[in-house]
Amino acid sequence: MSNPPTEFYSEERWQNWIDRIKDEELDPEDEDSARLLLNLQDDTAIAIAKIVAAYDDGNLEQEEALAEIGDVREIVLDEVDIEDEEKLILVDGVQTSLVCVFFAAEEFIAGGPAEEGSVGDYLGAAADAEAEEDLDAALGYAAQAGTLVIDGDELDMSMAEDLEYGLVTEWINGLDSLQSAMSDPEVVEEDE
Repeated sequence: MSNPPTEFYSEERWQNWIDRIKDEELDPEDEDSARLLLNLQDDTAIAIAKIVAAYDDGNLEQEEALAEIGDVREIVLDEVDIEDEEKLILVDGVQTSLVCVFFAAEEFIAGGPAEEGSVGDYLGAAADAEAEEDLDAALGYAAQAGTLVIDGDELDMSMAEDLEYGLVTEWINGLDSLQSAMSDPEVVEEDE
């Protein structure tokens, strides 16, 4: 299997973030702590945005792009070795937010953007499905919203404020990172 000219994401990169989280005093109410967690999430979303862009530009075949996303997902969603329970919960929140990013990117590469409905329509349907405890359907709808975000549609973050906190609001958080990454896929520096 040949590697593309650039590595999109590495286990070492993820582990550097995790090591930083282990070393820092984290308080989710503190701006610096929140930024560190957001940077961790954004960094992964940027890697996914770059894979999608490489596919869109014809630099990656569909199968290669899907394999790259799978590789990043495997690294990021793997069990994290952190003993501090609170930090583990915070990292788990980031991982949960990113689940939808991976599915949206795969959906986009496999079939393009959703053809009907808006980002808001799909996220509303996702919230309804979550309320009915149909989490597979909820993730499917949220991923469809994500394909539209990748395609350039606007995600209105105020929508999340109207929803009850749960998986869909976490996924919207991840899609917000993806939206930022699609518009400005610059690498988040680990030492910021």
